[in-house]
Amino acid sequence: MKTLYTVFFALACTLSASQALAWGQIGHRVTGAIAEQHLTEQAQAAINEILPNESLAEASTWPDEMRSNPAEFWQKEAGPWHYVTVPHEHTYSDVGAPEQGDAYSALKTFRATLLDKDASMADKQLALRFIVHNIGDLHQPLHVGNGKDRGGNDVRVEFFWESSNLHRVWDSGLIDRRQLSYTEWTAWLSEKITPELKAQWYEADPLAWIAESAEMRDAIYPQGDKISWDYLYQHIPTVKLRLQQSGIRIAAYLNEVFAQDTQP
Repeated sequence: MKTLYTVFFALACTLSASQALAWGQIGHRVTGAIAEQHLTEQAQAAINEILPNESLAEASTWPDEMRSNPAEFWQKEAGPWHYVTVPHEHTYSDVGAPEQGDAYSALKTFRATLLDKDASMADKQLALRFIVHNIGDLHQPLHVGNGKDRGGNDVRVEFFWESSNLHRVWDSGLIDRRQLSYTEWTAWLSEKITPELKAQWYEADPLAWIAESAEMRDAIYPQGDKISWDYLYQHIPTVKLRLQQSGIRIAAYLNEVFAQDTQP
């Protein structure tokens, strides 16, 4: 099955630095801000040590902001870490990561860095920021691409009478259309996360998030190329759900990592 993945990846899945920004600035900040409300004291203390005076909302957008850095690391190596590809009727376990890595393999690397007693503080800071960002990425359905249209970037649409593409609509168009700040989004969405929903969504396994996004993905492709109010009405509940779930999962993942950090 690795060969299948390689074919899909080589032909269609490489997203450029300007084409794979999941959730945009507002969405990512919302996920980081929600996550902070559900951290254990132990995780919060560890995060404060690594990122003093920096919230997870601020940390969440850093990997996208660094994409303009001309260094080879940011222009080549880190690019594939923002998404995965799961062809239709396959699972991530079927295809795995390509040689360049992807969001799933990057998460494993960053987790190991946080748990490495000998890792530098700079490496831990990069790892923590990327973890927060990548979990948000994997909850945007088009960051689990089908291998055919570069995560919806090749699907040209007219969104509220302006030229766009489906990926951009899901990264920021649907969210920005509501004209809310990230703090407003965070407050409104957080109020609706009941203890029962938190327990239901509290999942630290990236394979579960990837499977959810892959299942949602096909349903968000529009019937035509002109989308506006009907599309917003139909899909904004999914956007809200994935932002809420992403915040809970960021907390779940970091709570688990930093719980392990204290074990002998």
